[in-house]
Amino acid sequence: MRVGVLILPEYPWREACSVWRRAEELGFAHAWTYDHIAWRSLRDAPWFGAVPTLAAAATATERIRLGTLVASPNFRHPVPFMRDLLALDDVSGGRITLGIGAGGLGWDATVLGQAPWSPRERADRFAEFVDLLDRLLRDREVSYDGRFWSANEARSHPGCVQRPRIPFAVAATAPRGMRIAAKYGQAWVTTGDRNAERLPAAAGVKAVAAQLALLEEACAAQARDARELDRIVLTGLSLDSGLDSRDAFAETKGRYAEAGVTELVVHWPRPAEPFAGDLARFERIFA
Repeated sequence: MRVGVLILPEYPWREACSVWRRAEELGFAHAWTYDHIAWRSLRDAPWFGAVPTLAAAATATERIRLGTLVASPNFRHPVPFMRDLLALDDVSGGRITLGIGAGGLGWDATVLGQAPWSPRERADRFAEFVDLLDRLLRDREVSYDGRFWSANEARSHPGCVQRPRIPFAVAATAPRGMRIAAKYGQAWVTTGDRNAERLPAAAGVKAVAAQLALLEEACAAQARDARELDRIVLTGLSLDSGLDSRDAFAETKGRYAEAGVTELVVHWPRPAEPFAGDLARFERIFA
């Protein structure tokens, strides 16, 4: 199993640079950041854009994969976002993964002045968003007349470094989202049960295993082997990370690996909640 880390985009770059470099030094396979205008309880705290943060991280590192976990249609349009992704793929030398999801309620959903979308409309928009973005990143010229998104002879020269395009890691928990992951994804992402309290490893694995069964059904319907997709679990929100000690993390990692998870992601520790933790202990676990 590969282990990744999520670093909140909250630090001035003079501080953040050493954090991203240290993540690579500690041997993490991938490092991610959130893609939001503002996030939960940190709405009035420092917060920087995901795209420039990842571009800077790409120049500060050499090997570690980088990505969004996750971007959404809440405030993005596929055409300009395509340009950002091409630049990230180029600057990183082909180390970018696009984590992408339908988005949720909150400030991102209304910050541009629109009324919140219903769950049905959010799902409809996400399906169209992923379809158009897939085309934009594969083809050099795209025209698209959708219900929610459009493109008029959109060019994507010079194209992606990674072929046929940047890999998508699709966040999904329900059947419709699973179908999108099965059709477009190179990876699938979950945070567990959004409605649950933070679950310990045993209960968390049970919840994720039920979601994996849905993913396998969706892949079978697409005549696709579910083992082709990396299976990413982001801990720290509704799933306990097991970061109390090296042994506790090894047990947590082992439980998820047995369930079929291929990637486990933890949060870089912060001095206060959310994701409060002791940096020295964190480094002892992963050093």
